[in-house]
Amino acid sequence: MEGTMKINEEITVGPQPDSQEIYEFGQEGFKTIVNFRAPHEQDQPISPQAEDQVVHAAGMEYLHIPMSMNSLNDAQIDQFREKYAALPKPIYAHCKSGKRAGAAVMMNLAVEQGKTGEQTLQKAKEIGFECNKPELKEFVRDYVDSHNGSN
Repeated sequence: MEGTMKINEEITVGPQPDSQEIYEFGQEGFKTIVNFRAPHEQDQPISPQAEDQVVHAAGMEYLHIPMSMNSLNDAQIDQFREKYAALPKPIYAHCKSGKRAGAAVMMNLAVEQGKTGEQTLQKAKEIGFECNKPELKEFVRDYVDSHNGSN
């Protein structure tokens, strides 16, 4: 699927798949789909509820953590981090374009690895993940710094 980025062996991020692409992810060996889109967002190929049904019909697990750019908060990332370890891998995580999903994944990895917020943003840039929204960049930096003990 165009626009996807493999972060590591456990997780790939990208834009929201349609029903057919969800089945293809299942056939490719993905075990879980994580949806970071808010239910009220425009231009969704399928609703979160319909996606849940399609993902399960394709034999995968489904996790929905709604996040929008203007309502990012620590609780959403905390919820993802709490559930991440137990999710069957590999995982395909998405939002509309992959930016929020990529940010959530990078924050999870950074805290696990004891990185700073600035190191997280640098690593994201190195792997080709463009964090071009100032509010997202600031949220990533602040979240990582406040959760790994460096201030």
